[in-house]
Amino acid sequence: MVNWKIDTKHSEIHFKVKHMLISTVTGLFTKFDGTVSTEKINEFEGGKVSVEIETNSVYTNEEYRDNHLKSDAFFDIEKFPIITFESMSLNPQRKNEFLLKGILTIKQIAREVELKVIFGGAIESKEQYKAGFRVTGKISRKDFGLIYNPLMEAGGLVVSEEVKIIGNVQLIKI
Repeated sequence: MVNWKIDTKHSEIHFKVKHMLISTVTGLFTKFDGTVSTEKINEFEGGKVSVEIETNSVYTNEEYRDNHLKSDAFFDIEKFPIITFESMSLNPQRKNEFLLKGILTIKQIAREVELKVIFGGAIESKEQYKAGFRVTGKISRKDFGLIYNPLMEAGGLVVSEEVKIIGNVQLIKI
């Protein structure tokens, strides 16, 4: 068994959501951690992935919006301080591409999600073995109880239901 840890200094978890139907707002979580277990050092098929994200670390470059996201209208950080992801499967799709299926839990609401994973390569550096990945996917925020959604005067939702997830992850073999 080969065990890996997310190198949080060289990784990021972003999200993108449409705002007022005309622009996209990008946010990120600044505090997260995770592990991956694989059978062999460079064979990620069937790997087990576990990630924890601190909801209080949400950041969008706008203090008012960050505080709103931390409130009970969205993440309710006092009651639900952690978002988790636990993989169910990691299967190859084509060369260096995988389909990662797992259970995402936000506000104690667990839903199965599918994420596309692209293996960027691996390298040994300073006596550490590292591997890089890009992870992308989409979720419906309403599926996780993130239901704040006033209508604009002209019609349409202020914040779209679809949220795009983008992760750039570097693992370190431990």
